Amino acid sequence: MFSWMEVLGQWRQGIVYPRWAALAHWGYGEARFLFYPPTSWTLGAALGALLPWKLVPGAYCWIVLTLAGASMYRFAREWLSAPDALFAAAFYAVNPYHLVIVYWRSAYAELLAAALLPVLLLSLLRLKQPGIRPVLCLSLTLAAAWLTNAPAAVMIHYSAAGLAVLLAARERSWRLLSRAGLAVLLGIGLASFYLLPAIFEEKWVNIGEVLALGVRPLDNFLFTTIADVDHNRFNLLVSCVALAEIGIMGLAIWRSHASRGKKETLWMLLTAWGAVTTLVMFSISNPLWQYLPKFRFVQLPFRWLLCLNAALALLLALATRRWLTRALAVAAMLAVLLMASHDIHAPWWDNASDIQEMKEAMLAGSGNEGIDEYVPAGADPYEVNQRLPPITDPSGNAVPVQMIKWGPIEKHFIVQASQPATLTLRLFNYPAWQVAVNDRPVTTSTMEVTGQMLMPVATGQSDVRVHFGRTLDRTIGDIVSAISLILLLAAWIATRPRNTTNATA
Repeated sequence: MFSWMEVLGQWRQGIVYPRWAALAHWGYGEARFLFYPPTSWTLGAALGALLPWKLVPGAYCWIVLTLAGASMYRFAREWLSAPDALFAAAFYAVNPYHLVIVYWRSAYAELLAAALLPVLLLSLLRLKQPGIRPVLCLSLTLAAAWLTNAPAAVMIHYSAAGLAVLLAARERSWRLLSRAGLAVLLGIGLASFYLLPAIFEEKWVNIGEVLALGVRPLDNFLFTTIADVDHNRFNLLVSCVALAEIGIMGLAIWRSHASRGKKETLWMLLTAWGAVTTLVMFSISNPLWQYLPKFRFVQLPFRWLLCLNAALALLLALATRRWLTRALAVAAMLAVLLMASHDIHAPWWDNASDIQEMKEAMLAGSGNEGIDEYVPAGADPYEVNQRLPPITDPSGNAVPVQMIKWGPIEKHFIVQASQPATLTLRLFNYPAWQVAVNDRPVTTSTMEVTGQMLMPVATGQSDVRVHFGRTLDRTIGDIVSAISLILLLAAWIATRPRNTTNATA
């Protein structure tokens, strides 16, 4: 919610695509919006512009779960009757893991990615069709994954690769792999305005914190314990939920095997997907997490429940025709979740007064705690002085200045110095910051430990401007995305169906 509030605040200042979260770490800032994909925080901020903040989380969850259900219904109707597809959609929308996300994890971007998984399956299966349009649809899905949630995007791309290999082997058509590969490349191109800066500027932040103790894959396999009681409680809760879902999925695979008929290709893909997602949640899969490229950045193995539930929803609909059997299966999984929430780890949720405090803190400019991995490399956000004025000397004493502007991406002030001096800004020194004194660029330095920006000023009056500039990687990313979008639109238009009418005399 802090991200949503900050984005809305920057929109109101005319910043269309925020890059720097100015109020993070109590006003020292962080490069959060360079690395966190834009879709979820854009939706959250848009809802905040329309609704009271206390209603925004509920509205967000309602919209996202509805999208997930609609997405599953669209895919399921390719294979199932309308009532069966409706069951698959309803179960998928509010499956136990989605409820864990809503009531325990608040991982809103990951939840939004759930809407893409049925579309991924549909797009992959349509690669068998002739023409370029199925490739374009798959590329859009993969691009949307990158722009929604990075860990989910890694899972989606590995899932797409595995399912494409299985489908190609089943169809004995390796051309499917080349089509899938083309979709991956085009998807990366479309998302390059976000991806290239995130990849290039990764070395400028403490990105290693995403794999810190407690959030490493090694610490989060099912039924893993570490020296952290709260971590162990939640891990046990999500492990029980996972075990219940894995058990129901096993029964669904067994029951649907004999009746798969014309749905054999779908059944094979779902079964394989469910089996692999089950495997990677247990510690036996640790070598995969260590050596597969970027696999470890999924962080939490139980995140694969996101994919498992897409397979489970369809397998359960294929395996059962009686609504009583379906109700019993769903009730069993929900019972495990309810018992775990009562006996292991109760859900936690901000109330309206908590959200009001967050809003007031953001309006007052006091900011929020921020996220460690987006802090500039070398800076320690836990050592900063939360009460420090915007501009001080190296000893922390306030410097008299004429403040003209202190915005998220633009700082402008005038200082009068009786002798050459070094100013310390209440701002983490990130390489994208560009500083000019009296319209001349100056080189800044960084304070040890806190990572604050240090800048020299000469004797006399200094007109100082600090601007969060456009780096070359962002420009290149924008160009690549624009070219990719033009290519996609051109291919789409060139292959649109043409109406043919016979001329009559």
